[in-house]
Amino acid sequence: MKSSELFYPTLREVPSEAEVISHQLLLRAGFIRKVSAGVYTYLPLAYRVIRKIEQIVREEMDKAGGQEVLMPIIQPAELWQKSGRWEVYGDEMMRLQDRHKRLFALGPTHEELITSLVDADVHSYRDLPLLLYQIQNKYRDEIRPRFGLMRGREFIMKDLYSFDADDEGLDISYQKMYSAYNQIFKRLGLRYRVVEADSGAIGGNESHEFMVLAETGESEIVYCNKCDYAANVEKASCTAAQPLEKEVSLLELEKVHTPGQRTIKDITDFLGISPHKQVKTLMYSADGELVAAVIRGDRELNEIKLKNILGCNELLMADENLVINNTGAGFGSLGPVNIGVKVYADLEVEHMCNFACGANQDDYHYINVNIGRDFVPEAIVDIRNATAGDPCPVCDGQLQVVRGIEVGHIFKLGVKYSSAMGATFIDQNGKPCPFVMGCYGIGISRTMAAAVEQNYDENGIIWPLPIAPYHVIVVPVNSKNAEQLQIAEIIYQKLQQEGVEVILDDRDERAGVKFKDADLIGIPVRVTIGAKALQENKVELKKRWEKEAELVGLESVVEIVKEIIRN
Repeated sequence: MKSSELFYPTLREVPSEAEVISHQLLLRAGFIRKVSAGVYTYLPLAYRVIRKIEQIVREEMDKAGGQEVLMPIIQPAELWQKSGRWEVYGDEMMRLQDRHKRLFALGPTHEELITSLVDADVHSYRDLPLLLYQIQNKYRDEIRPRFGLMRGREFIMKDLYSFDADDEGLDISYQKMYSAYNQIFKRLGLRYRVVEADSGAIGGNESHEFMVLAETGESEIVYCNKCDYAANVEKASCTAAQPLEKEVSLLELEKVHTPGQRTIKDITDFLGISPHKQVKTLMYSADGELVAAVIRGDRELNEIKLKNILGCNELLMADENLVINNTGAGFGSLGPVNIGVKVYADLEVEHMCNFACGANQDDYHYINVNIGRDFVPEAIVDIRNATAGDPCPVCDGQLQVVRGIEVGHIFKLGVKYSSAMGATFIDQNGKPCPFVMGCYGIGISRTMAAAVEQNYDENGIIWPLPIAPYHVIVVPVNSKNAEQLQIAEIIYQKLQQEGVEVILDDRDERAGVKFKDADLIGIPVRVTIGAKALQENKVELKKRWEKEAELVGLESVVEIVKEIIRN
């Protein structure tokens, strides 16, 4: 492809709407253009990257026994009503009516549709296991689309669904996908980690996320510095750390006046009590019921853990007026002593002695509070976020924290959907049994963005070779110089004949402009034909990920480029 014919409208300035690196660079480099909030057009360079990611995913899915299908984007409401998710999925589902007032959804995911399909046509255990996948657009009405392709309302996804006769079969299918995903992300040339994860709205009893490591990632990952334990911060198990101070005896409960002191920092400054000697009490509405969650003052509550423990469909921070009506105090003065609602205390609270908390009366706090004597929680449970330095829940190591971007997620669904939808097969004993299912997703468009978040410098994108839109760009310094342009054309033609994906920058532009564009769009290898090097029968070869260029012989440049791509 010649640059003069290639559609890649680059921008010199960073668009004001772009918050993260991938959004900025994909816009500036002419890969994407915004249609509306969370909806983008993929321009030619981006679509080449997308197709390469899809092809690697497709090859590994096929190798693992998957069969590709293509299901409709529009899904009838009846299927979702049958599974029970039409009402509970939430506002993220884009819903519509046809002219006959029949309800439909734009598919955010396809568990219902694939379950209905298999139920209609698979009847015997002899037809199992079955692995079906598709690569298709998905739609979710994000409340605040942001970060470009990271959190959009329309995105490209690969979703595979496994159907087995029993849990043992599911274990095998799950392991196949686990291995295939590892192979995919290795082939994509990305640095990643596999972590334990929460199943969320998809459901199921086991799941793993595949996280591309990037400082700009919006997810936190914890991992052990000694063993293989790793988990998303939403899922990471916390152990009960020993108290930082050993108390000789339980002191007498005392109410103290704390006018205007509402935060942990306020109480630390006012009473001189460190945050780890305080607890904070957070009030939530769990399916309409008020509950209190109590954690150490210097910790953060994990709402996903709390929601899973409560088993509720909806968990919301309680309205302060409702809290005042029920407890007599507003936020900042709440505590577990005589609060009048169920209290769920974090594991660490059990090990705390003589701590401070709100007194459920504005401008007052208790000191010398002790669990068991002064309040008895409904349960003592793990409801906080893991932090760096926490003990590993598996070995005697310590947890570390890095940031990452979720690009893949695999789930063991069990019979969640097949039971709800009455999808069964006949087993060896002639009895109907629900299919045992798994689902396995990869965000194709998100993976492209994650690759940029992990691979860039001050000049632009640095694409991993397997997914770069083109492998090589050939740049004559002066396109008006007949000799330079002729040699550039020869190298360009030879590379094409060798199957190398190559751009010839034949534009009548200054060399600096060409170099800046080549770096911005991230082409891995640049071959530059300049007058000075040609005097020695050489050309300049520059790898995008290295600072310095090198001079190579004109006759050997094609073989050298081929070797770089092979390696």
